[in-house]
Amino acid sequence: MSNAANVVYLNGQYLPVEEATVSVMDRGFLFGDGVYEVVPVFGNKLLRLEEHLTRLQNSLNRISLPNPYSHDEWLGIFSNLLEKNTGEDRAIYLQISRGVYAKRDLSIKAGYPPTVFAMVLQVEPPDLEVVSAGISVITVDDFRWGACDIKSTSLVANVMLRQQATEANVDDAILVKNGMLSEGTASNVFLVKNNVLITPPTGHKLLPGITRDLVIEIAKNNAILVEEREIREAELFSADEIWMTSSTREIAPVISLNDEIVATGVAGEMWKRVMGLYQQYK
Repeated sequence: MSNAANVVYLNGQYLPVEEATVSVMDRGFLFGDGVYEVVPVFGNKLLRLEEHLTRLQNSLNRISLPNPYSHDEWLGIFSNLLEKNTGEDRAIYLQISRGVYAKRDLSIKAGYPPTVFAMVLQVEPPDLEVVSAGISVITVDDFRWGACDIKSTSLVANVMLRQQATEANVDDAILVKNGMLSEGTASNVFLVKNNVLITPPTGHKLLPGITRDLVIEIAKNNAILVEEREIREAELFSADEIWMTSSTREIAPVISLNDEIVATGVAGEMWKRVMGLYQQYK
């Protein structure tokens, strides 16, 4: 391919992104009837690939959509894409929709192949000095559906919630449902209180983040106490530290919450320790 920086995978073909097209009758377009994953790539190594493919399988199971490929087939697609799209820090984005039906119909029917799309995203490595400066967030009402453990392409609610943060001139929002913390608009949330790392448990209320699980693993391997439990909204305002984690954000310290300074207003000592361990792991 002459334009190797923009080669994508679509239904068995590798082609320039400008030539990749999907039918307007695709259920992903009409209903958001699909799932996706984002797999970070550092030093040409897919980070936590097994965990990402396991989460992909969970999402597919939850919406009753068969996985179109085996583990080795996915790995082959990812490897080919990385060869065709050079770069340093990158990420693989993959999306599977239920495919194209002849008529717009909510009912699921057998015999229709899914639409499988994957591409390479170029990722700017985080500037640790900038990251350590922290982010500002607000709390917002989590009005999403009750199946947030599915990594669904139906993200309009998340878009609306992120827009609330944008209109408030902050970086992100922490979602609260019935007085309990759930997650960020595209990240998981951690608190530090009295040297204990605390995060909400997995379940249907939030997406089980791969970075979330890695942070927990790193903490436990380094004798840091971790609690996975329900967190009341009020606990946010007395926390020693607040973090937001995701594959692209990594671990971002929150320094301002609802226009109030969090603790001392700078990245805390626990964040510095865990962020250092995370960079070593990468």
